[in-house]
Amino acid sequence: MPFIKEIEKYKSLSIVGLEKNTGKTECLNYVLSRLSGSTKQIALTSIGVDGENTDAVTKTHKPEIEVYEGMIFVTSELHYQKKKFVAEILDVSTQSTSLGRLITAKAKSSGKLMISGPANNAAIKDLISQMNKFDVDITLIDGALSRKSLGSPAVTDAMILATGAALSANITQLVYKTNYTYDLISMKAVDEETKERLLPIQKGIWAIDDEGSLIDLEIESVLLIDKAKDKLFNNGNRIFVNGAITDKFLNFLKIQKQIKDIEIIVRDFTRIFASPETYYAFIKRGGRIKVLQKTKLIAVCINPISPDGYCLNSDELKQAMEEKLKLPVYNVRELS
Repeated sequence: MPFIKEIEKYKSLSIVGLEKNTGKTECLNYVLSRLSGSTKQIALTSIGVDGENTDAVTKTHKPEIEVYEGMIFVTSELHYQKKKFVAEILDVSTQSTSLGRLITAKAKSSGKLMISGPANNAAIKDLISQMNKFDVDITLIDGALSRKSLGSPAVTDAMILATGAALSANITQLVYKTNYTYDLISMKAVDEETKERLLPIQKGIWAIDDEGSLIDLEIESVLLIDKAKDKLFNNGNRIFVNGAITDKFLNFLKIQKQIKDIEIIVRDFTRIFASPETYYAFIKRGGRIKVLQKTKLIAVCINPISPDGYCLNSDELKQAMEEKLKLPVYNVRELS
């Protein structure tokens, strides 16, 4: 049972696909099937919606999520009503989503389910915390890496990444793109005191001066940096950006004469929307990026088959990925 014992060390885990059809749901189902025999109490929810049996974009078949007897799950009223097994309702949330209130229930038999949970970080963290009252040992989050989602898998203690031929049909390119995400996940975290001070900030760009004071630079976003270049470094070289980091912003930073003193702080790795080339150029020049919320990547799952039927050599892909990432890499289809 590869990496299952590692999963049991953490209170929360997200399983995230780098692209649609990279095998995220198969990976999740593999983990759920192996944990079904665990003595740990397992809970499951999602950032957004997952578990539909047909991909809304490609119209190809998708595996549904399989929940096992005894597991706790959180989903919307709409999807709870469509479940295909018996369950006991434990809680009905006052928090509502576009698909209705969130239902927390315990499976009394095994069956298939569509999962739709909280859509933002605060709600996801709150939900994970609430699982304590149901004696949950591990909360699994069906994650998302999407510009459309306000929820981030970085709120969980650990993560499994699903990647594959849907991201690139070229092994070299696929490894390169996956390694870039790995490097982002591996960014260092700020100290605990700085984290606690910056987490409540929900908008704008802030400076941290030499005395540690926070100064609101009154710049709403890096997209407006052209009009505010002159005041960005008036209070020091440590900058907290609440929103996204773009190519344009990093390109501006890397030409600053004090580049080696510049430290950018972001909420988590999902806020980096810059291309690999721009990111690596910024780092090579001496720039630094740190995160408030950091997660531990414990394994990578690969799907060598693309939606259009193209198939990469699984062994070759696995070997190339392991050599680059220095992490366990699995094809869950071969494990099942």
